[in-house]
Amino acid sequence: MRSLRRLAAVLAASAVLTLALGGCAQSNAANASPVATTTVDLPPSYKFAPASIVVKAGSTVTWTNHDNFTHSVHFLDGGLPSDPMVMQPGQTVTFTFAQAGTFRYECHFHPQNMQGTVTVAS
Repeated sequence: MRSLRRLAAVLAASAVLTLALGGCAQSNAANASPVATTTVDLPPSYKFAPASIVVKAGSTVTWTNHDNFTHSVHFLDGGLPSDPMVMQPGQTVTFTFAQAGTFRYECHFHPQNMQGTVTVAS
């Protein structure tokens, strides 16, 4: 009986560790290989999908909030709007990237989970 309790405790601890590591993995999503697209969705999961995109200079990127919570696009590297572009559920925001570079952004409400990058090719 004690061995079953120990096994249950080990399994419970393993489940907690797996959930904790899964949360950390989301924050690394911005490091994924960029996808060539001008649209980013915010599904009901506290993430940008895809997290990393690549576009040509002059392209307009559209973010659409499909979640039930308010989110934002907040650029981190300067040279772009410093104020977050806030989206209520169902809303979109857009930004036109004029110059080449890699631009990091996050949701300023949920920065620990929601991070992304836009790589602009010349």
